[in-house]
Amino acid sequence: MSLFERDNRSVALTHEGQSYLQFAKEVLQQWETYQESLLAQADQLHGQLSIYCSVTASYSFLYDILTEFRVKHPGIAIKLHTGDPAQSIERVLAGYEDIAIAAKPDKMPAGISYKPITRSPMMFIAPKNNPNWQAPALDTPDFWKKIPMIISEEGLVRERLDNWFEQQNIKPNIYAEVKGNEAIVSMVSLGFGVGVLPKIVVDNSPLAERVEPFILQPDLGPYSMGICVMEKRLKSPILNAFWAQLTSEK
Repeated sequence: MSLFERDNRSVALTHEGQSYLQFAKEVLQQWETYQESLLAQADQLHGQLSIYCSVTASYSFLYDILTEFRVKHPGIAIKLHTGDPAQSIERVLAGYEDIAIAAKPDKMPAGISYKPITRSPMMFIAPKNNPNWQAPALDTPDFWKKIPMIISEEGLVRERLDNWFEQQNIKPNIYAEVKGNEAIVSMVSLGFGVGVLPKIVVDNSPLAERVEPFILQPDLGPYSMGICVMEKRLKSPILNAFWAQLTSEK
């Protein structure tokens, strides 16, 4: 059985290599869970909790989420990674993270437990006081085809937007595709086009005063954000302690 494919320039895992890597990750997780269980029996929790979220989520939610947890469990080290929210659930599924703050997809992957914490409408934004795209206009396919769009490469907002364009029989004028929502606010503020992203990102952006709602606001549906974790990982005393102290949105 070959685990690697090699050539003069690179090394990559074969299908068998990918399967073995996943097996090794699961074995390590089971060993960590066993060690945590022994410590839990001694009325103490020590170890590490890995969390993944976007930059916006890190300063919008983490303080409230972690304050009580850190007081109750000072022996648990928090390892925080930030990045594109579109990757959140995939990183949990792959075993790279214990916990992630993520947008709830229209179809939740099997084996994932999800606890909502807030909702935010999806919002179309334009440069502040820029008449090029804010003049009165009809909501027609021809109008939309002229608008340069700045959108995320992937994720829930992109999926909803693509579906809306398809339903309206519109071929959009995509000026730029970016990773992460924060960069959309930056590019829109510079006058490059119209962006689409969760309103919570705009509200927390230092550039919020340089953008404004677009003249048209198509309804792309609800955007729910919450905490996700692999169900089988909740056997870990550390993850279970974190999960138990979370309060869902009301």
